[in-house]
Amino acid sequence: MIMRPHRFVVGFGWGVAATVVMSLVMLAGIATGLSPMPKPIPAALMGRLLGGGMPKAALMALAAGSHLAYGGFWGAILASSTLRVTVGKALGMGVVLWLLMQVVVLPFLGWGPFGFGVTPAIAVATIVLHLVYGLTLGLLADRGATPEPVVGTSNDRP
Repeated sequence: MIMRPHRFVVGFGWGVAATVVMSLVMLAGIATGLSPMPKPIPAALMGRLLGGGMPKAALMALAAGSHLAYGGFWGAILASSTLRVTVGKALGMGVVLWLLMQVVVLPFLGWGPFGFGVTPAIAVATIVLHLVYGLTLGLLADRGATPEPVVGTSNDRP
């Protein structure tokens, strides 16, 4: 894998933006009562990792910041590891991240694989959120941007 530092930074920004969109959809689901999750997963994860003694405002700020950083990181990885980010590649990444959540994060929270320990609707809600992330990331990144030139090719010439 060839890392492209500029694309890593730009991809991080795309990932953060996609995470913001995903989070707004998640918060809308919570506000309307459509969300099947007992609490936002980033907050549940931070609460589990740090214990229950942290003030709620600090916990939510840490959860939001870590969620944005996580989404940014994966946007950066995708952008820097491929010559062109497409909607398909970004949706694929969203599905992989969803699967990781289902088999690692949700069981760690005590919700069971795919959230089945709480309700199977968590699997459906979270795949929708991860597809929103992937679609947004793909649309932001796949805007006709030309890939960086490879050193030693005719693209280097003035």
